[in-house]
Amino acid sequence: MTTSYDNPAHLGPRGTVVVLPGRGESAAVYERLGLRLASDAYRVRITSDPALDPAGVAAEVKSLLADEADAPRPHVLLGSDTGALFAAVLLAEGAVAADGAVLAGLPTGRAGAAPADWEAELDARTTCPAHRARISDESAVRRGLLGAEPPADWVERAAPEDVVAPVLGLRGADDPLTAPDASRAWFSRLPDGELVGIAGTAHDALNNQTHRTAAALVVRFLERLRLGADLPEAEVVEVARPAR
Repeated sequence: MTTSYDNPAHLGPRGTVVVLPGRGESAAVYERLGLRLASDAYRVRITSDPALDPAGVAAEVKSLLADEADAPRPHVLLGSDTGALFAAVLLAEGAVAADGAVLAGLPTGRAGAAPADWEAELDARTTCPAHRARISDESAVRRGLLGAEPPADWVERAAPEDVVAPVLGLRGADDPLTAPDASRAWFSRLPDGELVGIAGTAHDALNNQTHRTAAALVVRFLERLRLGADLPEAEVVEVARPAR
């Protein structure tokens, strides 16, 4: 079932963002992000965990983006964790013709051991006290799944060379689960992609104490995408900060 957040009634919609959750996550995990993007006049649609029903979620994404009256362009897939990996699969295989993608916490290679218990999983996911409280409600996150390996065929099918849409990657600089070198190598193979590491951030790059920074980076990407598929710069630094 799709969860929706719409642009304010007095503002015309600026585009459509389809959010694909990660391992064990429900749409409730992305309420804060959905409300924030909607306040900036983007229509946000959040699917269920694609790992539970890949074919069903793929059909849901296609259906959501088919009606351009309800889902104006640009169309952007925003995935977190295995949701990011599934978004890459959809784009690499041409199953969805999105205008761009945001891939956060892409599980490209394990950095360390899987979380041993819920407290370790909570630490791996987020440093944000408010978000830790939110996902400690078992209706928001099914515990124990963050340690599971992503579907092997998704890793093979998500060939970065075949993802032709512009991509913004977000990675927690303190992510204990994903090897930074593997993540950088994957994003470097994209035809049109960039990867931003966010300091002080664990695996869920969208829902840490730095969630405002992450949201600002997403909105900046969306605004640049509205200017054109080649992502023209939206601003120019005219006086640079002194070197430190």
